[in-house]
Amino acid sequence: MMPIRFVLAALLMLAWAGGAGAQSTLGGQGSVPPPRAAAPTSTAPTSTPPATSAAAPRAAARPARASNAQAGNPQAGNAQGSTARPAAHPNTTPRPPQTAAQRQQAQQQRRAAAAAAAAAATAAAAAAPPAQAATPPPPEPIPPIGSVTGLPMPRFAALRSNDVNLRVGPDRRFPVEWRYQRSDLPVQIIREHDQWRRIRDPDGTEGWLAASNLQPGRRTFIVRGEASAEVPLRRRAEEASTPVARLRPGVIGRIRGCDAGSDWCEVQVQDRRGFIRRGEIFGVLPDEEIK
Repeated sequence: MMPIRFVLAALLMLAWAGGAGAQSTLGGQGSVPPPRAAAPTSTAPTSTPPATSAAAPRAAARPARASNAQAGNPQAGNAQGSTARPAAHPNTTPRPPQTAAQRQQAQQQRRAAAAAAAAAATAAAAAAPPAQAATPPPPEPIPPIGSVTGLPMPRFAALRSNDVNLRVGPDRRFPVEWRYQRSDLPVQIIREHDQWRRIRDPDGTEGWLAASNLQPGRRTFIVRGEASAEVPLRRRAEEASTPVARLRPGVIGRIRGCDAGSDWCEVQVQDRRGFIRRGEIFGVLPDEEIK
């Protein structure tokens, strides 16, 4: 057994020695590794390979990966000019139901707002200039002569009775506008139409009445002025003459005569006679002469 083992060990040693010598012979020095392939020259190729041109755009077009903060916040991309799309279903908190006190307070606020708006509208309307009233047409001129009687106009006459109707037109079919209940009230005739006369009373009211309700030959007057005033009836046609009576506005008397160009007229009130100024009575024209 010993010789066989010795022979096998010797064969193994010979085989190991032969392999090492063959490797050393191929390598020159035995410890130097085989030479590497030469590096390509720096001369640029005449044309760019397709692989190189395709790789560059892919590298440039690939966006940088967003950080964790940007991925969690949709608005982080707005710095690049992009608009974040709102969430399809935003998180909303349902409104709690209002209490009775809150509803009452809201109703009061609405009423207060409506009242304030109405007050503002009223103030604006009050501040606006008022609309100008339509100017009434001028009255028709009084003819100098009556179309029926041929007498001069205007002229004065007295009411005949204590019940005289003033109508809006010269006929009984026209409605009654006013009713006079004072005999001897002086009125001014300003127009004639058949058996009707248009008159103007001491207050300036105008209308139509039947000619039969007038006393053409009787001249009367009524005292003008404020209700609290008194007009002296003087003994002579002088301002310094002694008064024989003091007449209140509304007193009616009879005119006995007025001189042309004079400011005084002789009148009678009941059993008192005296003189009174033309401007203090209604029933005579400024320059009229009465005998």
